[in-house]
Amino acid sequence: MPTFAYEGRTSDGQTKKGKIDAVDANAARNQLKRQNINPTSVSEAKAGIQLEFFKPKVTTRDLVIFTRQFATMIDSGLPLVQCLDIQSKQAENETFRTELGAIKESVESGSTFADALKRFPGTFDELYQNMIAAGEVGGILDTILNRLAVYLEKAESLKRQIKGALMYPVITVLVAGVVVVILLLFVVPSFEEMFADMGAGLPALTQMVIDMSEWLQANWWIVGLAIAGTLWGLRTFYKTEKGNVVLDGLMLKLPVFGDLLTKVAVARFCRTLGTMLSAGVSILEALDICGRTSGNKIIEGAISTVRQGISEGRNISEPLAEAKVFPDMVVQMISVGEATGALDVMLNKVADFYEDEVDQAVEAMTSLLEPIIMVFLGIVIGGLVIAMYLPIFTMAGSVGA
Repeated sequence: MPTFAYEGRTSDGQTKKGKIDAVDANAARNQLKRQNINPTSVSEAKAGIQLEFFKPKVTTRDLVIFTRQFATMIDSGLPLVQCLDIQSKQAENETFRTELGAIKESVESGSTFADALKRFPGTFDELYQNMIAAGEVGGILDTILNRLAVYLEKAESLKRQIKGALMYPVITVLVAGVVVVILLLFVVPSFEEMFADMGAGLPALTQMVIDMSEWLQANWWIVGLAIAGTLWGLRTFYKTEKGNVVLDGLMLKLPVFGDLLTKVAVARFCRTLGTMLSAGVSILEALDICGRTSGNKIIEGAISTVRQGISEGRNISEPLAEAKVFPDMVVQMISVGEATGALDVMLNKVADFYEDEVDQAVEAMTSLLEPIIMVFLGIVIGGLVIAMYLPIFTMAGSVGA
């Protein structure tokens, strides 16, 4: 929230200077007047060094709690400004508390609630803003807030499922990589010195591991640069329009994981569109937001095609089928929803179904990855250990003979 430097006179005629936080200059003047200070000048103060990095981020949990409590307060008949005042004082997150205070000041200054939320797009996204705007216009703000809370909870649950599915294999592979590097850099050289003292020839597997260790000791910086360069190159390529499309397309075509991503995209699209349509948001605006929040350029392109088709007078199911991104069952159920006039209800049913499908797909993928990872670890780390002890076993066999 901006800080304003002010100068004014108190009720007893004294001059007072200072600084005040407000969403804009008008809000600052209103605050000063409520403090019995008649402002003569208000200007935005020059920003000093701000440690934004250390400020706590507003989490989905913070937003869900706020939305649920806010809906209850509005439903109880409390005025909007009073609800915001209570929420701004009791919010646990410092950043969120400051933002809610700024929103309250903006509403007090005459802004609508939806317009006040637009000052903090990092916390309140376009979907949230548009649904609040629809709720204000329709006089059903409490209902919209409850729908938003349900949507946010389900979206967060979906995100946790994906993170959980990725966490296990990623951490396992990283740990395995670290262990292999430690073995090659610090453990294998000790064995190499011992084998040199023996003076005997080494098995091919052992010699290969020793050669790998020597190369890594001499060229570890090349490996580091190669990994960093690859990651930087992929990130840079992904930021381009072509790279975004290419990599997002490859992600959807990956075995097992690609199918999971498609189901996640379907669930997110149906849940978002169904929630917005039930709130009274126009279908073109809802599709525009669905596309930009899809997280995948291929999905976004398909939704854009659907939006274009609707703007030309077609129904939603026809261009959706032509896009060939969403499963046929989804297209058919949406078609039925359109025909019966209950598209929002049907979309939410499809979202429920595919969220269950995601849950099952995550369990299946985890079950499939566990034995693959175990075999991988056994071959890599077990192979290194066997390679180091193979000369000792060979020598022991020769002595025994």
